Amino acid sequence: MLAVVARIAGKDPSTLKAEDDLVVDLGIDSPQALELLVEIEELLGIEISDEEEVLLVSVGGIISFVEAQVSSDTRRADSK
Repeated sequence: MLAVVARIAGKDPSTLKAEDDLVVDLGIDSPQALELLVEIEELLGIEISDEEEVLLVSVGGIISFVEAQVSSDTRRADSK
């Protein structure tokens, strides 16, 4: 997921830090933010709600969200 953020922000993935704000630190504008959301949705096969979207304001927020989604998917798969 860091590669996607880095590509959209035009940054090297190795320079990204969890505390980096997408807008302030990485300079991601509204069209780029929408592109990022769409790519996350496609990669995870989910739809991100408005409530979840507000959590995705930093690199760390995106990482936490993705980890929670993957963990949730694993728990659902294990219960079947």
